[in-house]
Amino acid sequence: MTTARDDIERLLYSYAERIDAGDFAGVADLFADAVITSEGSDRKVIGRDGALAMYEGSTRRYPNGTPLTKHVTTNVMIEVDDDGATATSQAYFTVLQAVPGELALQPIIAGRYRDRFDCVDSHWRFASRHMIVDLLGELGQHLLFDLGPG
Repeated sequence: MTTARDDIERLLYSYAERIDAGDFAGVADLFADAVITSEGSDRKVIGRDGALAMYEGSTRRYPNGTPLTKHVTTNVMIEVDDDGATATSQAYFTVLQAVPGELALQPIIAGRYRDRFDCVDSHWRFASRHMIVDLLGELGQHLLFDLGPG
């Protein structure tokens, strides 16, 4: 039998697996009932359609269908509220990328996720994700826009 913490960890790691696979529809499914925000921006990405548009419009995919990245999620801390229906987590993320002939394997961005979760019909789901970027590297092979210096 899995615990709430197990289920929430599975959501966190499913995000990393899906985005690295280039499965933006699968990523959007994870955020179907959520709001995504980023530090330093007033933009709110709402629900599945918003998440799908954000990832498809911002993340480069290569001929194999993936962004050639590995999202590594660490320092995961999960707090389940006493009611058992809501929870929060904080975690670090580091994104590694290698593009043959263009970019040697290296970390390209690192930061933190601040997530909220709801348990609905015995299933945990994302309610919100707030992304905080702490370190920027070479993002030119990853993003379809300029995030800033790196």
